[in-house]
Amino acid sequence: MTDTAPIFFDDLAAEAPVPARGIHSQTLSRAGGVELVLFAFAPGEALTEHTSARPAIVHVLSGDADITLGDERHEAHAGSWARMPARLAHAIHARTPLVMALYLLPSDPSTDERG
Repeated sequence: MTDTAPIFFDDLAAEAPVPARGIHSQTLSRAGGVELVLFAFAPGEALTEHTSARPAIVHVLSGDADITLGDERHEAHAGSWARMPARLAHAIHARTPLVMALYLLPSDPSTDERG
């Protein structure tokens, strides 16, 4: 997809049907240095602790999850939003069927990522 073509999703959560088991991910956009990846988790599924080389935003679109950001644990639900600096250890555990958007942001070592 290019930076010049508009992209519109009427219902972003509907783009990621929740699987009966496992986790499904799909990249919906790569433009302007921002990558949008949509995740759908079956209840009980998790992404174990990991880091990313890029800063990122997690936006829960539907469902409930436990999200760990560094040493902080948060109970997340539809509408929950988190911004993470690069290299922050984080994990996600779906308590119910879960759909979330992950925005991978451009890396810019000259800026303060705490924004």
